[in-house]
Amino acid sequence: MVGVDYSAVFEAMPVACAILTPNLEFAATNCAYERLLGRSREQMVGRDAFLTFPEDPAARGTSEIRASLEQVLATGEPDMVTLQRYDIEMPGQPGELQERYWNVVNSPVLGPDGEVKLIVNRVEEVTSFIETLRRAEAHGQETVSVGVKAIEAELFVRARELQDVNLQLRRAQVRERKVAAQLREALLHQQQAVADTSHDLRGPLTGLQTRLQLALSDPEVDSRHVLHAALHDADQLGDIVADLLELARLEADVPILTEPVDLARLVEQNLADHHPSVTVTVRLEPGVVVDGSPVRLSRLLGNLLTNAERHARTYAEVSLASRGGEAVLEVADDGPGIPAAEREAVFQRFYRRADARRSDPEGTGLGLPIARQIAQAHGGTLRIVDQPSGTRMSVRLPLRPTEQAPGEHAPS
Repeated sequence: MVGVDYSAVFEAMPVACAILTPNLEFAATNCAYERLLGRSREQMVGRDAFLTFPEDPAARGTSEIRASLEQVLATGEPDMVTLQRYDIEMPGQPGELQERYWNVVNSPVLGPDGEVKLIVNRVEEVTSFIETLRRAEAHGQETVSVGVKAIEAELFVRARELQDVNLQLRRAQVRERKVAAQLREALLHQQQAVADTSHDLRGPLTGLQTRLQLALSDPEVDSRHVLHAALHDADQLGDIVADLLELARLEADVPILTEPVDLARLVEQNLADHHPSVTVTVRLEPGVVVDGSPVRLSRLLGNLLTNAERHARTYAEVSLASRGGEAVLEVADDGPGIPAAEREAVFQRFYRRADARRSDPEGTGLGLPIARQIAQAHGGTLRIVDQPSGTRMSVRLPLRPTEQAPGEHAPS
C-alpha cells in the first residue's frame, strides 16, 4: 500500500481550495487559492472569510455564498453557486473593489458523529469568460454583438434561475427537517405518555385484581371489606383516567368558552369549599379580572392548593396582584422546596418526588401538568419562582382589556 501525503496533494492541486471551519473562518488554503485571491495564507488563516474579503453590501454575492455555506452546515450535503458576481478588494488598494465572477462548490467534511467538522471551499473564477464576451461585443460586428449579448443574457438568466431553484430547495429541506423533528418529538411524547400511563394504571389495577382473586378463593374473607377496598382502587383508576382525559383535551388546543373571571372572588370561593390541614394566609388585590373558564381556573387553583398543602409544614399562602398587564396568582408553602434541577420535571406527567410519594402515596402526579396546561390554554404561564425557603408557584395570566378608559362614562 502506497502512503499518500494528503497535505502535499492539497498544496499541489491546480484547483483553488480552502478549508473553512463551521464558524466560517479559514483553517487552510492551498497555493492556487492564494494566487487566485491575491492573498497570502497568513492574511487568511484564522480570519472570518467574509471579513477577509468584504464586498459591496448592496451586492448579492455575500448573501448567496453565505447561504450556500450555511446550507452545507445544516444538511451535510455539498452545495454549488454558479456564475456568482462577488467583487473583492484589489491587493494593496483598500476599498477599491474589482469586478469578479465565480463558480463556487462547498463540500462538507464529516466527523465520526456525522456532524460537519470542516468545509472544503473550491472556487473557479469565470471573470475572463465574461470579459471575453464583452470584448467580442465591443469589437465585433453588429450581428456578433447581438449574438454575444443574447448568450450573456441567457447565461445570467439561467444562472439566476438555478440559484432561485437552489434557494427554494434549501427552504423546502429546512421545512422538511423541521416537520420531521416535530413528528419525532410527538412520537416520543406519545410513547412516553403511553409508558407512563401503563405504569401508573398498573398499581390500582393489580390491587383490584388481587382483592377480587382473594374474595373468590377464600370463602371466609370479609366480602364487604374487599368490596370497599376494590371501590377505592376503582376510584383511583377513575381519577387517573379523568385527569388523562382533561390533559388530552387541553393538549388538543380545543377552544374554551371564556367569560370575565374575578380572580379574587374565585380564590375566596375555592377556599370556602376547601378544608386545608394547614393554615392558609390570603393576600388578594380586588378587581383583578381575566377572560377565562371559571371551571378550569378553579381546577388550576385547586391543584396548586392541594400541592402546597401536601408539602407545607405549617402554612400555605395565596396572593393575587396585577403587574404590567398581567394577573399574578401565587401559591406558596413552607415545605422543603424543590431543587432547581427538578423545577421543570414536576410539570411532567406522573412525575412525583420521593417526599410527595411518602406524604400522598395515592397521588396521580398529574395535578401540576394539568395546572400548567390550563394556564397555557388561557395564554398564560405557570412556573416555580425563587424564594428563601419552601416552594412558590406563580401563575401569570393576561388581564381582561378594559372596556373604557378611566374617566369615561357609558352613555345614559
